[in-house]
Amino acid sequence: MRPRRLKNEINVVPYIDVMLVLLVIFMVTAPMMQTGSVDLPSVEKTSVVPKDPVRVEVRADGAPRITDTNGSRVVDKAELAAYLKAEKARNPEIAILVAGDKAATYESVVNVLNDIRALEFDRVGLEVEHK
Repeated sequence: MRPRRLKNEINVVPYIDVMLVLLVIFMVTAPMMQTGSVDLPSVEKTSVVPKDPVRVEVRADGAPRITDTNGSRVVDKAELAAYLKAEKARNPEIAILVAGDKAATYESVVNVLNDIRALEFDRVGLEVEHK
């Protein structure tokens, strides 16, 4: 009887089959995945600041502060609405700039913007610092 010889080769055919199946799975699922990218505007491309806007600042604690020709004062939601209604009655085309403090939460800035939009202002924008 002849002695058995051992083979030193690895059979790679099953590995290739598995890799092809995985490739097909990734090719099918890749177009279905949605990325979470957001296109943010650049600060250098901001528009010109309107003439004599009403500036509403959102402080770090979330309280709005109005800045106009009479100075700056902290107001609550009802006072902000009353002041902006009076300004709109005086000048229907008035512009409002909302400036959020770096320490202010995103939610507080959005709440102030929502309150202003509820008063049906057309010219509302976010104030940014130019580089």
